Amino acid sequence: MKKTLYLLLVFCTFGMSAQKFVTIKGTAFFRNGKNYSYIGANYWYGALLGTKDGDRPRLLRELDLMKKYGITNLRIMVGADGGKYDFTVRKPLQTEQGKYDADVLDGLDFLLSEMGKRDMTAVLYLTNNWEWSGGMAQYLEWNGKGVIPNPNTSPENTWDKFMDYVAQFHSCEPCKTALDNHIKFIIGRKNNYTKKNYTEDPAIMAWQVANEPRVFTPGNETAFTDWLNKTVNLIDSLDKNHLICTGSEGRMGNNGDLPTFERTHANPKIDYLTMHIWPKNWNWFKADNAKTTLPIALTNTENYIDEHVKIARKLGRPIVIEEFGLPRENESLSPAAGYGDRLHFYNTFFTKLSESLADNDVLRGINFWGFGGEGVARNDDGKWNTGDPYTADPPQEPQGLNTVFSSDTALLELIKQFNQAIGNY
Repeated sequence: MKKTLYLLLVFCTFGMSAQKFVTIKGTAFFRNGKNYSYIGANYWYGALLGTKDGDRPRLLRELDLMKKYGITNLRIMVGADGGKYDFTVRKPLQTEQGKYDADVLDGLDFLLSEMGKRDMTAVLYLTNNWEWSGGMAQYLEWNGKGVIPNPNTSPENTWDKFMDYVAQFHSCEPCKTALDNHIKFIIGRKNNYTKKNYTEDPAIMAWQVANEPRVFTPGNETAFTDWLNKTVNLIDSLDKNHLICTGSEGRMGNNGDLPTFERTHANPKIDYLTMHIWPKNWNWFKADNAKTTLPIALTNTENYIDEHVKIARKLGRPIVIEEFGLPRENESLSPAAGYGDRLHFYNTFFTKLSESLADNDVLRGINFWGFGGEGVARNDDGKWNTGDPYTADPPQEPQGLNTVFSSDTALLELIKQFNQAIGNY
């Protein structure tokens, strides 16, 4: 009798735990036996706040505030690499290839443990296409491909030059092996606080291959797709409990070509698709001519969403808009500046998600960029220096440019209303 009760307890405990993982049925996310959809945030710096010499009191306050508004799905950077150049994240997780800062690992553990306490979920990206956290460029430098041509440090280093440099990653065998080893190390980790293996932690929703991996050129598509598929397959072999996504911008990360996006995401082990939308970066919106350009940005945004939704329907996958942002009035970095255009812009995404859910369509979640909480720029030009508070904006960008601050009550209340309406509250 005792053995029967024990086995029943084990079964029930396992079953309850299994339900807490985010899963997919058809083109919908499920969690705890219910549809799971969300308006979440990018919170890339969360693990850095969680380090012992970071700012844990701030981290706890910000998690509590986000929870208050239903912002419970957070897209987070596992860690940076290198960290020796200006305009890159301090402090790095990998100080050298394969060598890890124990405090940053502890910060990630602490963050996930605190998210679990609040019934929050994390999407963790494992590397970065861009220079601001080292990422693929740092692996190339570590493996003999020359000094990173960082566009932020010299006018000779154009973005085209940088992207040509990073495109080498997909054919660099030692670089790819090093990233594979990093992925094995992270996914194989056990949390010091929860005593759970990462593979057994329901606070993790998904592993993401990279932040904005790009094909770069038509000629690089074969190498890119081969690398992407092998990386996805590796993650799948290491962890059967968590979802896998790529972190793609969508068409804009695939040479502006939707068929390329579809081809590079054909692997059925890619559980859901992603897209990013940046009207300022893509010259759809200009803050000094907001009245004229905001309608253009809104139209282009809806079209961009719709064309990616069609691909998701065709592939039979859910899709998430996991990055979008718009500056405050006149690109002000101050929390006191107005953000009426941003409210209008964000409302477009919230409405699109609500309509999709009402129609049982494939768009299932969104993450705005990004929650900067209590972080504010310390310099008039917005430059980030080592020791400055983190904001949602990475160190190469003006601090506060796309930040949602803790004091942005009107926007946070709007998010809360929509999260309540979609059942994520």
